[in-house]
Amino acid sequence: MSRTRTAILAALALVAGTAGTATAVVPGGVSAAAVPCTVDYKVQNDWGTGFTAAVTVTNNSATKSSWAVKWSYAGNQKVTNYWNTKLTQSGTAVTAANETYNGSLATGGSVSFGFQGSYSGTNAIPATFTLDGVTCNVDDGSGGGGGGGGTDPSGRVDNPYAGAKVYVNPEWSAHAAAEPGGSRVSNQPTGVWLDRIAAINGVGGGMGLRAHLDAALQQKGSGEEVIQLVIYDLPGRDCSALASNGELGPTEIDKYKTQFIDPIAAILADSKYSSLRIVTTVELDSLPNLVTNTGSRSTATPACDTMLANGNYVKGVGYALAKLGAIPNVYNYIDAGHHGWLGWDDNFAPSANVLKQAATSEGATVDDVQGFITNTANYSALKENNFTINDTVNGTSVRQSKWVDWNRYVDELSYAQAFRNELVSVGFNSGIGMLIDTSRNGWGGTARPAGPGPTTSVDAYIDGGRYDRRIHVGNWCNQSGAGLGERPQANPATGIDAYVWMKPPGESDGSSSAIPNDESKGFDRMCDPTYTGNPRNGNSMSGALPNAPLSGHWFSAQFQQLMQNAYPPL
Repeated sequence: MSRTRTAILAALALVAGTAGTATAVVPGGVSAAAVPCTVDYKVQNDWGTGFTAAVTVTNNSATKSSWAVKWSYAGNQKVTNYWNTKLTQSGTAVTAANETYNGSLATGGSVSFGFQGSYSGTNAIPATFTLDGVTCNVDDGSGGGGGGGGTDPSGRVDNPYAGAKVYVNPEWSAHAAAEPGGSRVSNQPTGVWLDRIAAINGVGGGMGLRAHLDAALQQKGSGEEVIQLVIYDLPGRDCSALASNGELGPTEIDKYKTQFIDPIAAILADSKYSSLRIVTTVELDSLPNLVTNTGSRSTATPACDTMLANGNYVKGVGYALAKLGAIPNVYNYIDAGHHGWLGWDDNFAPSANVLKQAATSEGATVDDVQGFITNTANYSALKENNFTINDTVNGTSVRQSKWVDWNRYVDELSYAQAFRNELVSVGFNSGIGMLIDTSRNGWGGTARPAGPGPTTSVDAYIDGGRYDRRIHVGNWCNQSGAGLGERPQANPATGIDAYVWMKPPGESDGSSSAIPNDESKGFDRMCDPTYTGNPRNGNSMSGALPNAPLSGHWFSAQFQQLMQNAYPPL
């Protein structure tokens, strides 16, 4: 079966013409001039150690008398033979230039060539192509796309957040505004959590999914509007934590499909809501557990071993992606942990592979995935400015410090950008974007370091300079000293679709002590400030705030602290 990387980002379909040429067809009012060139790279045959590929290049800029297309491989692919081009390779970098007879490339014209290659391991399609130094398959912003940077054939824009307002949840906004000083942030957009079946219709007189969508339409006006939904009710949910255990047992995959995902999909598919850009963040803290908390690892739990064995995390995520991805105005982003979870070598690549497995199960394909979200409901600093992973102290790498502990990443931005590249290398589309939850990772206030720590030891250097003041990077529950992070914004950095507040600030991560409830929420000692830890947090104190309510319930003391320690400051 052939695999292809086409100009989905540009919404240009290549229609075969005669003599190996093609013409560009521009649907939906997208300007061809906005996309300087497109490259359609198809793996035609792949026998495990070698392959053949066909490449079609379309030029949408000025007529050319000669041309050169360049790309780089993520793996060890080597070109062994080629035709209709002069092809050279240096390391992973490939340059395909014209022959004497096919150098002319008119505006709107195309040229095709092919080659044979060898490889071992994976044969990922290249992520980026250039024609004479100009990046192809990307809208340059000069036309089309409704401000979103182009569309794909479904009508989706490249980045749903670009040129759009984002829904302000009136229920969260009212909680925030009722706090002293809360009006400074009560107009910020936050995620709407669908964390149990009852939430679809509303719990305790609160707003259900349709009510939120109707409110989003009101907020939308004549512009574009994003509404952010958290899809969060997998069977055996959160196998490594108790505070957010869900209502469905490990084997209740059919109930998840028919009573949770299907009703959500039916509502989202209502034509009444077709003008909204609906961002779904799919099943937080699930798939990474299959890598880090199973088998012989010290961090393994029996519950995670069960979910790995029965496959219901993979099946559930795949089913959700397929059902929701079939709706043209839905944008699926899969949870991808955070740097303090997956940033180690033995977690990084295996997690990308598990995500790919889920995204190609139960009828889903990578085309159902618009991107990934990191740091959801977590506290990892966005950017540590006082040290880098390459620093050394008296000849000792910072990777040997107790805090970094051989991780390859020291903050969320570097992790998200690197993990995006890894995801593309395993077969996700090159146009995927990342979201980073910055709702509680500001770490400002008077304790924020102004510069690097002392160079007396590598630990002193890191601990004296790091913004993230958690006791251990594995601590996740109601962390003491945290602050609001960067405000939600679109296109803040390369490869990042948006900074978001997917976790509504002020909503508890879990209760500090056991609280009887009918919400299927357990008591996790990681939310107990007196807890001395477990292997997943290096047997460290939990760092949790006292007197916390059940997860999802309003925690006034935490909200006040988050505002006090906000960075940038309020």
